[in-house]
Amino acid sequence: MAKNREIVDKLRFGNYKYMDASMNPGDVSPGVRKDTAENGQHPTAIVVTCSDSRVIPEAIFSCGIGRIFTIRVAGNVITDSVMGSIEYAAGHLGCKVIVVLGHTNCGAVGATIGGGAEGFTKVLTDEIKKAIGDEKDDYIACGFNVQYGVDRINEVLKDNEEVNLDEVDVLGAIYNIKSGNVEWIP
Repeated sequence: MAKNREIVDKLRFGNYKYMDASMNPGDVSPGVRKDTAENGQHPTAIVVTCSDSRVIPEAIFSCGIGRIFTIRVAGNVITDSVMGSIEYAAGHLGCKVIVVLGHTNCGAVGATIGGGAEGFTKVLTDEIKKAIGDEKDDYIACGFNVQYGVDRINEVLKDNEEVNLDEVDVLGAIYNIKSGNVEWIP
């Protein structure tokens, strides 16, 4: 059970609203822009997700400005740079929920299943390969990749002085790009 149930429930409800929405109901008004500019940001959740243009966490969870701290990298790979952003958001901004959000039809996962990539992209597919092994089913591989990210965050942060994991939930989920539904991984 989530320690920060209210935050997780808001994300779930936001996704429920999103599935039937034609526009993002999150607050992006001049007032909220002014407030966050003058008083800083106070997000409650961190979402680490893929850079895929079809995956927009603020829309998926019906959030406006300042509600979630979004970190995007192809394949939602948890690199040291991503860990630095997580540490900042959880330790300094006080985010209590970290979500690793994979998605269906992920190009980085597909490239890994297909044998990997070259150039800088190889850094990503090599990391995903550690997560998925020889799995060939896209959806199952996506789930393995998300769980690998959750496990890495928990491992790296277990003795972190900035983030107390006793107070933070680290959760995994898969976003279906066709239906808009977020399936939470137990």
